[in-house]
Amino acid sequence: MPTLTAQTPNYRTPASVIWSIIGVSALASLFLAWIVYYHAPTDVSGTHLAFLPALDAILNAICTVFLLFGFRFIRRGNITAHRNSMFGGFITSCAFLVAYVTNHVLHGDILFPREHPTARAIYLWVLLTPHILIATICLPLILITFFLSLTGRFPIHRRVARWTWPLWLYVSISGVILYAMLAAYR
Repeated sequence: MPTLTAQTPNYRTPASVIWSIIGVSALASLFLAWIVYYHAPTDVSGTHLAFLPALDAILNAICTVFLLFGFRFIRRGNITAHRNSMFGGFITSCAFLVAYVTNHVLHGDILFPREHPTARAIYLWVLLTPHILIATICLPLILITFFLSLTGRFPIHRRVARWTWPLWLYVSISGVILYAMLAAYR
């Protein structure tokens, strides 16, 4: 009579999945760069959906709250609440991305005024440049972290999330600060 042996599930993450996520993220980042820096705005007067920049800041703030609660929940071992919080942050970030793209398609990029050189330098070099670079890195990290979680690869999910979470939090918080600075100095 044959003996039954328990097989250890293969949780090895296929490299093709990771590279696909990185490729899609790179294409999305290039598309965003094209919209922000090269695409001519369709509503130059800024009369349509003028609330979108404020909505982007609100969505970033809500995402920040979800991320902070998600961290708190996982520290307390409440995996269900953690997962729900992280999904809330992900959905909020997706809504932000839709509003962000729509805003830039309609209105183009809004430049910080040159009349305030010190504030402009802080805005551009201390906040905006790191925000853009970290957001570009963060997109594939978020997708990979979610993939690892959804496929039950929790040990590597934890290792990747230790990098993803603070970067995602920085992007969410700095997005609100960038909006506030731009709104205050316009």
